[in-house]
Amino acid sequence: MATLPLNTAPTTDDRTYQARWILPISRPPFQDGWVRVVDGSVIEVGSGRPPHCAIDLGDAALMPGLVNAHTHLEFSDLSEPIGIGSDGRSTVPLSAWIALVTRRRFDADVSQRPCVVQTGLRESIDAGVRLIGDIVTPNPLGTPPETTDPNSGPPSSIDTSPATVIRFAEVIGLSSSRMEERWAAACNFIEHDATAGLSPHAPYSMRRDCIRQVIDQATSLSRPVAMHVAESPDERELIRNGGGAFADALRSMGVWQDDVFPWPDTTVDGDYRSLIDRLTKAPRALLVHGNDLTDQELDTVAGHPNLSIVYCPRTHDYFGYAPHPMDRCIGKGIRIALGTDSRASNPDLDLWSEVRFLLNHRQDIAPEDILRAATLSGADALGRPMFGRIEVGCHPGLGMVATTADDPDTLFRDLAVGTYQPVL
Repeated sequence: MATLPLNTAPTTDDRTYQARWILPISRPPFQDGWVRVVDGSVIEVGSGRPPHCAIDLGDAALMPGLVNAHTHLEFSDLSEPIGIGSDGRSTVPLSAWIALVTRRRFDADVSQRPCVVQTGLRESIDAGVRLIGDIVTPNPLGTPPETTDPNSGPPSSIDTSPATVIRFAEVIGLSSSRMEERWAAACNFIEHDATAGLSPHAPYSMRRDCIRQVIDQATSLSRPVAMHVAESPDERELIRNGGGAFADALRSMGVWQDDVFPWPDTTVDGDYRSLIDRLTKAPRALLVHGNDLTDQELDTVAGHPNLSIVYCPRTHDYFGYAPHPMDRCIGKGIRIALGTDSRASNPDLDLWSEVRFLLNHRQDIAPEDILRAATLSGADALGRPMFGRIEVGCHPGLGMVATTADDPDTLFRDLAVGTYQPVL
């Protein structure tokens, strides 16, 4: 039993939970355990009869609150994914889908964004998510801050309880004028939010020198970086030879710049390695998606513990991509976290649905690794190690899934069909 000395000051909330299974994530699951939580922090963890009056959760597996390492809450008002077909998948490739999303973003009522973000945040919290990595579109520089707008003020301007949100100010633009506008807005945003990071959007939507500028600024300010990288094979074709579906889409959108593509230093074996090397300079960097990374590129990622890959399983399936290299990432020792992406490519923001999707569709990945990706690894990727594990001194939030299992194999089968219910 691990114990942390209690403060002598009176506490407002002291609870002990017992359950059939405890899943600390940081160590193997065990049966007939209990967890004591005071004011949200884990104080004791043990097995057998609890030493305190306990709330008996019965036939359930108790685990940490979930971590959504990548989402875009600003699209939370969508009732269904953009471009969805009758089979539940996208009717268009990513390159054409980006144009639809861009049009939708320009048509949206910016004044309603705070309410939309709050809606997505509430959906996430109700689903048991306690830590979120959110990509935001900062208001243009010069827009007066509004206390109700989470994209223009400090974290306290939106009700995030009981979740913590790490925001990444998005920078995007192939033209110099567009880039300057978005860069100024992002700099203003992180000046007002001391916890925020920066998000150079993607290789297909930014100039190489601007990507370096954003990463270098994040490095100098000790801010995290999140960037969409290697999301589809079409992206690789664009940066390798300047052609393909993405080039056609950018031209049709009227944003093509002749001097941006192809990248001058790509190779047959590793188009992204110079970009990955640049991302290693940041204190932490999240490579979002990583669907199309080669073994050589994954080896580069594996050599840097400050890098993580964020996999969004149902979005990946929505576009019908080849199997994600999550198994190879784990084999190479790469930290891999899970995200929902947004309602633009996902029917909801329920991270547990991502877990169940993998438990049911990726039997090549150990269930323990899938649960770790939805909790501890996401927390570490976002630089918040107090989340994602049930350990003394942490404040992860708690959730449970019903199970009558007597062994780990049966437990994981129950998790694959069960519903995650927030406890704390």
